[in-house]
Amino acid sequence: MFPHHREREQPVFSTRAHVFQIDPTTKRNWIPASKHAVTVSSFYDSNRNVYRIISVGGTKAIINCTITPSMTFTKTSQKFGQWADSRANTVYGLGFATEQQLHQFSENFKEVKDAARLAREKSQDKELANTALTIAAPQFSQDISEELQSPPAACVNGPEDKQFRSQSADITLSSEKERIKKMLSEGSVCDMNLDAELFILQDSNSKLVAALHGANANVEQWKKQLAAYQEETERLRDQVAELEAREGHGPSDMLKDELSKSLEELEALLKAKDEEIDILQSKKAEYHEMERERDQAIHRLRETEMHNSELERRIQNSEQNLNNSLEERDCMDSEIQRAIEILDIKIFDLNDLRQSLVKLINK
Repeated sequence: MFPHHREREQPVFSTRAHVFQIDPTTKRNWIPASKHAVTVSSFYDSNRNVYRIISVGGTKAIINCTITPSMTFTKTSQKFGQWADSRANTVYGLGFATEQQLHQFSENFKEVKDAARLAREKSQDKELANTALTIAAPQFSQDISEELQSPPAACVNGPEDKQFRSQSADITLSSEKERIKKMLSEGSVCDMNLDAELFILQDSNSKLVAALHGANANVEQWKKQLAAYQEETERLRDQVAELEAREGHGPSDMLKDELSKSLEELEALLKAKDEEIDILQSKKAEYHEMERERDQAIHRLRETEMHNSELERRIQNSEQNLNNSLEERDCMDSEIQRAIEILDIKIFDLNDLRQSLVKLINK
């Protein structure tokens, strides 16, 4: 049956790369799927026991690939690799900034593929063990009631008629199982998209926090340097004024020019530092915007979790109804079997009576 508590997909590996897809017309040229390098992550779904590679560009997923044991990641150059996805009927290409990033992704792809192969083998063993299980539909109790109300002559060929009705109930059950699986898949897809978005926002947030800490440290250091430069400027100005007062317009003009040039260099340096401080202030505004987006993603994620809880509650009710239907079907099967046995005995008795009457008539 279905689990009562489902965990979200867990991130396994993450890197940044330029994403490409093969041209569906020529099957030779690459079409960029992202304008710049984006985050490419691998996730593990413990409920379905599958691995996926996901990359989100803007508001849409540019990679949503379930890893299968038949896939192979091929390095075509020192910083580029590709693999084929037969389900999406496309080939994905990744361009990395360094050869080391390509090697790390290739190793992770191999590990995930081996894990997917082991997961498939375990899943196949489990499916073989569960082939004997059958599930009854809620409508089956009504079919049993109609069967019991039919004339007794219809029960003479009991096994064939019972098999036909069981097949009809199994078909109805299959549609019921598909409906429940669809309910689960809708929550799982929404949950996956929000998990990927939250994971990317957390990664960007950690990088921005580290950059801001470094920037704040640099700002403090620059402030100290600015104060030292200002003190040096004031001291040089005092020296210029003192030399002008003592020596007039003699050899001090050369010194004055040198001091003026030093002052201009210091002022240019101060201006450059002010510009850098302005840039850091703008980055702080971007960081606050990222925090707001992260809060929105967390809010949407919580709403999805509430929706999933509601789906789980409905699934539990469906499971209870299915279990009750199974019990009712077992009881009805027992009663039908008992009725068939009684009819067989009656038919045997009637046949015996018929033979006795024939004997009497012959005498």
